[in-house]
Amino acid sequence: MCGGVKYTDKQNKTWTVYFPSPKAALPVLKKDGEIEWVTWGKRKEENAPAFPNGGWARLDSIKEGKWQRYQPKSVLLPIHSFMEKDHDKISHWFDLQPNQLLQGLLTVQNDVPRVYIVTTNTPEECSYIHERWPRVIQREA
Repeated sequence: MCGGVKYTDKQNKTWTVYFPSPKAALPVLKKDGEIEWVTWGKRKEENAPAFPNGGWARLDSIKEGKWQRYQPKSVLLPIHSFMEKDHDKISHWFDLQPNQLLQGLLTVQNDVPRVYIVTTNTPEECSYIHERWPRVIQREA
């Protein structure tokens, strides 16, 4: 379900972020090409009732309108690699190609933004790892 991500900034510093961290944030690509770090979802122990628990949004639930009450906005996450844990809790890292990004879902409640990683069905060749997979988007040329 994408429990961690890696992002390398313009200064070539690599940031590794894991969802369980209370300070977890994801890089969101803005229209002007700049990056804005936004808090990644909501952990159960957080006192943020306006947001759903978790760090992921199923694509099918978005299409069914289940996220509509959060006034979501689709965003792009310029992640370089993501991590999935298998059923034995072993971490597997997957690199994205330079022209690929992850799809995120941004919601703002009371002027506070949160971003969730959009998930879809796992590619068959990786189905032994997890049943959900981040949605990979091809960057337009």
